[in-house]
Amino acid sequence: MARDTASKELSLIEQCVSGHSEGINVSGIEIELSRHGIVMQRRTLLRRLATLHEMGRIVLSGEKKGRLYKPVVHGAVFQAVLEAKASLEASFESYVPLSPESEEIRTYVRQPRQMRTPVGYNQGFLESYYPNETHYLPLELQGQLRQIGTPPDEERPAGTFARDILSRLLIDLSWASSRLEGNTYNRLDTERLIEFGQAAEGKDALETQMILNHKAAIELLVNEADLVDLAPYTMYSLHALLSDGLLADRSACGRIRHRPVDIGGSVYLPMAMPQRLEELFKIILTMAKEINDPFEQAFFVMVHLPYLQPFEDVNKRVSRLAANIPLIRHNLCPLSFIDVPERAYIEAMLGVYELNRIELLRDVFVWAYERSCQQYLAIRQELVPPDTFRLRYRQALSETIKAIVHRQQRPTNKAVRAVIPPAVANEDHDKFVTLVLEEFASLHEGNAIRFGIRPLEFAAWKEKTSMEIN
Repeated sequence: MARDTASKELSLIEQCVSGHSEGINVSGIEIELSRHGIVMQRRTLLRRLATLHEMGRIVLSGEKKGRLYKPVVHGAVFQAVLEAKASLEASFESYVPLSPESEEIRTYVRQPRQMRTPVGYNQGFLESYYPNETHYLPLELQGQLRQIGTPPDEERPAGTFARDILSRLLIDLSWASSRLEGNTYNRLDTERLIEFGQAAEGKDALETQMILNHKAAIELLVNEADLVDLAPYTMYSLHALLSDGLLADRSACGRIRHRPVDIGGSVYLPMAMPQRLEELFKIILTMAKEINDPFEQAFFVMVHLPYLQPFEDVNKRVSRLAANIPLIRHNLCPLSFIDVPERAYIEAMLGVYELNRIELLRDVFVWAYERSCQQYLAIRQELVPPDTFRLRYRQALSETIKAIVHRQQRPTNKAVRAVIPPAVANEDHDKFVTLVLEEFASLHEGNAIRFGIRPLEFAAWKEKTSMEIN
């Protein structure tokens, strides 16, 4: 599907260029695309233009800022562009079912950019929300979502359901969330990258990095489900993982931005003052934590984090993964964004940015969640039953492993028995010791975070125990 999306984008860009025999610059193409409801990152657009030139489908003239893109106006190619127009526009209408209110929003944001009114950050939008009194998701809808998203065995520790389907969730959410940012990896390429470390041929290194960043961030949410929450530290961590290697300023990873940003294709101008940004960022998260319903929490985060734009980039990605935190903590089906139409999501966000209206994004959210539930509840039925002993003593397991690492001891039978927590029943000691030793046998710097062990702590323990062996 990602490959199909890239092909459609190439054809649409070619169509935009075809109407300008004297040539059109990048900014002009962005305006043309916005008329079709398409908002594309500048670097993605430049890659698409370079591909079209390499394929001989457009002509370049001029250098750098003065560069123009012209159509290839000879017989078959030009005619093919014209003939593709009707079917192309129809193909971009892959959408979700809409309410009348959502259709109003879509109609507005599909207007050319110059016909929409420039707006700045509206603090009143946030101030008008009162946790547990205001409901972006009506109470009846909240109940419906809980009904379809609750697994049969709901009375289990936080994150159990997400861990059960982790291998599938890593692929689906990494692929789907990256696709919404213009990433051209398809699902199969994503699976090969995540499971075997095989980067797809012909793909930009940044696209590969984006997928791997999602994998790391999702693993944090699932493996540390009982620790992460809607707090600033978690958001900083998510942003640091998701933006790793993707920002020109490496120090911008995991911190509030210190410079103005704009949003391509939108007339919305986000707030620029760093101190005020941080203050509002913390207010948003405080309000989110006060919300009782996990679905309302998830949707509130999807609305207000991107609207504030607290980071230099990667804000929507942070919001999509952060929306999963309350779902995972309540052991509900996670939200993977699988099959969400890119155009619908972009236009929904434009509705929030420019109109402060959430109806279109709500329709996308509900449709996406229903789709995720259909996928994962079916998969869940096919899974091997979980290790109930490990689940029962999951916290004790983490405490024991962490204690041995902190003491910089070798994991021997004696060392483990000396730090077994009181929560472990006496009759389970032998089995528990075996479990701890099995975990140590597969412990490495990449998975130590599951037990709350930081990289420097692991490295110090590894060095000390290695020296003792030698």
